[in-house]
Amino acid sequence: MKLRPRQRQTFSGFTKAEVQKMEHLFHDSSKQSLDMDYFKKLAKLFNRSSNRAGKPILKWTEIQNWFQMRRENHLYEETSLNGAKETHAIPGLKGQDLSNLEFEARSSTDGAWYDVDTFLSHRFHDSGEIEVQVRYIGFGPEHDEWVNVKKDVRQRSVALDLSDCHKVKVGDQVLCFQERKDQARYYDAHVVDIQRRLHDIRGCRCLFLIRYDHDSTQDSVRLRRLCCRPNVPVLLEHEQNMVLIHGLLRS
Repeated sequence: MKLRPRQRQTFSGFTKAEVQKMEHLFHDSSKQSLDMDYFKKLAKLFNRSSNRAGKPILKWTEIQNWFQMRRENHLYEETSLNGAKETHAIPGLKGQDLSNLEFEARSSTDGAWYDVDTFLSHRFHDSGEIEVQVRYIGFGPEHDEWVNVKKDVRQRSVALDLSDCHKVKVGDQVLCFQERKDQARYYDAHVVDIQRRLHDIRGCRCLFLIRYDHDSTQDSVRLRRLCCRPNVPVLLEHEQNMVLIHGLLRS
């Protein structure tokens, strides 16, 4: 589904001069901190202006909401415009249709990664961080949660075939299926050591010593429990706010 700016009741009693002033400030807002004090000072300035004579007193929260909505609309317009252009502006993505990407998200409840079924909604924080509400494959709405786009959403990890063991190197980041008595979940890990063995009729018999990132425990696993990170550009993995939102807009 398309992620559009949230429908929210906004204050419509600004004067034309106030809107023009806020538009000017919005375009310069990257140069200053837009915190509560900033909006309070702006509200005081507007309320003392002759243009507001005889009109209701402005609340600083009404100005804050205006800036919030303006920022959301600006981001949506920017990503929609980017979606109409070729992807050659993103290194390594020329001709690639981002709408076909599959995603996984890291749950805040256990730190494990789950495949995303649907992006339900989105929201913006004052800090500029973006969160999306996700529904996981195989789970109902009671498990829906909000996750940070930049930190906790990424392109889906790739399962390895039994003939792919040569692709795994010491030091690689992998997604590993951690099996415990009370749980079985996918966690980020790094390959510490590899015991290469001859393959037989059952396939790969190599052993991979991995260290889980979330608790630093080690485990010796077969290839079937490992997934590798997709070979995607650094921009998509580490500067993915705009790129991922672009992909969500087209999904």
